[in-house]
Parts: sequence; C-alpha cells; structure tokens
Amino acid sequence: MRLAEPETHGISGASLARIDAFLKERYLDSGRLPHAQLLIARHGEIVHFSHQGAAREGGAPVDESSLFRIASMTKPITSTAFMMLVEQGLVALDTPVASVIPELAEVGVYAGGGAGVPFQTTRPARPMLMVDLLRHTSGLTYSFQNRSNVDAAYREDKIENWYGNLDLDGFLAALGKLPLEFSPGEAWNYSVSTDVLGAVVQRVSDMPLERFFAERIFAPLGMEDSFFHVPEDKIDRLTDCYALVPGKGRVIYDRGAQSYWSGPPTLVSGGGGLVSTALDYHRFCRMCLNGGELDGARIVGRKTLDLMTANHLPGGGDLATMSQSLFSEATNAGTGFGLGFAITTDPVQSLIPGSAGEYYWGGMFSTAFFIDPVEHLHMIFMTQVSPSTAFPIRRELKTLIYSALT
Repeated sequence: MRLAEPETHGISGASLARIDAFLKERYLDSGRLPHAQLLIARHGEIVHFSHQGAAREGGAPVDESSLFRIASMTKPITSTAFMMLVEQGLVALDTPVASVIPELAEVGVYAGGGAGVPFQTTRPARPMLMVDLLRHTSGLTYSFQNRSNVDAAYREDKIENWYGNLDLDGFLAALGKLPLEFSPGEAWNYSVSTDVLGAVVQRVSDMPLERFFAERIFAPLGMEDSFFHVPEDKIDRLTDCYALVPGKGRVIYDRGAQSYWSGPPTLVSGGGGLVSTALDYHRFCRMCLNGGELDGARIVGRKTLDLMTANHLPGGGDLATMSQSLFSEATNAGTGFGLGFAITTDPVQSLIPGSAGEYYWGGMFSTAFFIDPVEHLHMIFMTQVSPSTAFPIRRELKTLIYSALT
C-alpha cells in the first residue's frame, strides 16, 4: 500500500491530522470507541489511512490487516451481485419477487393482530417487485425496529439470527408466514429486504451466495480478505466487537479470538453477514468510482452503476417523508435511496457538506463509507460498536473530511 500526498489531490494534510486528533479526543480517550480506522481516498489514491486503539482487549493495535464485521455494508455488494444477473438477462427490476421466492407469494399487509392474537391481513395493492428489495420499499421490516407488532413477531421467531436454526430457505419460509407492514412501494422501511435479495441471487444464479461473492466479485477485484466466515489462518486478525448496554456501558459482544464469525453461519446474510478490511472495501469503492471496473476486471456496466446510484424512491421522494423506520430523522431530508445505497439528492437539506449524487451506507457496528463521484472522493471508517445510532460520528467525519478539501 502506498499513501499519496494529500496536497497533490487537493486535500489539506494538516486538516486530515486534525481528524485523527478529533477521533482520539472525542471517541477513544473517552472510551466511547475501542478503536478507529479511517481511510480517505481521492482520484482512486489513498491520501490518509490512520489506525488508533487496540484490535483486541489488551492486544496489538489495529492495523491495515485488521478484519471488521461490516454488517450492512454488505448490502451494496449484494445489490451489485443482483445487478450482475440483471445484466445477464436472468432477472429484472420489475420481476415479481414471488416468481423467484414463492414463499412470499401469499404474504398480506398487516391489518390487525399480534401479541398472541392471529394476524389479520389484506391483499397488497400490487406485487412486491425486485426493485422494492433494493430500495427498501418492500413492506418487510427488521426486528430491532421495536415499533410494530410485525417486527415483534420477527423477534419472537428469531428469523434474523445468523447463527440460529434457520438457513436461507428456512428464513424465507418463516418470513412468508408474517405480514408486510405496508403495501410494496407505498413507504420506505429499513428491513431484511437485502437478505431476501441474497436468496434471489442464490436461486437465479444456481450458486451459493458465498460462492457467487467469492468467484464473481471478490476474486476479480482482489478482495482477498472479504468473506462470510473468517478462515482459521486469519482469525487472529479479527477485532473484538462491542455493544453499548444501558447501565453497563460498552461490553463485549463478540470476541475476535472466539468469534461466531470463525465458523460458517447458518443463515448466509446478504443484508449484513460479511467480514472485510478497509483496504478490501477501498477496492470495491474504487470499482464503483471507475464506473464498474477495476484493474481490468469489469463487475458491472457503467450505465448499470449510474442506475444504481440514482434516487429510486417513488415520486423522487426522500427518507424524511417516506420512512416509517428508525431512519426517519429530520436530517434525512435531501436523502433518497437507490439500488443498494442511500443517495444525497440535496446537500442543503441534509445540513452537512457533500455533493448531489454522493452515495453511502454503514453497518450496525458503526462502520461506514461514502463515495462522492463529483469530488472523486471516498471514505471508509471502521470500528466495532453497536448500535450505530449511539454517536453522530458518521456525520462528524463527513463534515471534517469535506472541510479538508482545498
């Protein structure tokens, strides 16, 4: 790995150093985060790559080889896998989901019940389409939402447990017995949609999802440290992971040395199951900025990527007006959603610096990335603390990084 001089790419090195100082003072010295890794690249070249804190309790520092559970940063990769199949003519954005996932053919829309009372449902106004899975307008939900009888049923049935008793087919069967929160296309709700999309990729390609990723995406891009479970000879590189518990503070969620991720998951999660490194995800971001190609390997076409990174919310809406979920904060004004990414449609409404057309997402353990095709800029942030909503670090980093542009 070679670091480029920031100033040759229009970035202030002094300002980048202040970002590291900010992370240390605000988040590491205070004990909010156990470690932090920040990669910033412009014009495809890394101009800043910093590491702070210990990878494991009492262990060696985080470094460029450290492995992180990237959770929902898996979603853009799964979405890319699906669009590869679209390019092959095997499926389309307006394909009904039930044509590939018949388990969801009879799912109705919630009309009552729950908490021991049988669900009452009505027929959806239209079928769920593949585009609904990509943009989270499917009517599905997540158990952690804690806002409805439907997500309570997800929790009760433990259908999202990666290391539970349900494989991908069992997950779909369980999902087919629960109602949708709304008719597809009528609202936005962060959900297991991308896990369903992973099952679509697996069935349409007739290839296990983990193998599709390994052979069709990771190998061509040279992403040698990205996988659904960590090989035995790399487990020493997996960082400790923490959760914030009310009244207890930061506690161990998953130790790197005895991690769940050291073995194959029962449920291969296209919505959140991957482990990766900042350098691997940097290669994925470079591919996106290059219009779907990197170092001679074409993953998707340029126009396909253009389609993925446009706002697909019905009527050109934004998350502030369409979201029914935890991601309904007023600051999501000016933020749309594409095919696997959130899209900044209006930086003024977002109240933080950025560019129209910037796309991004993050993971439950506070990892995050953004790609700005206008500024030819991208960032990858790695740490391991859930929930990701505990601190405003993503917005703070974005503000600080844009302030470093000269």
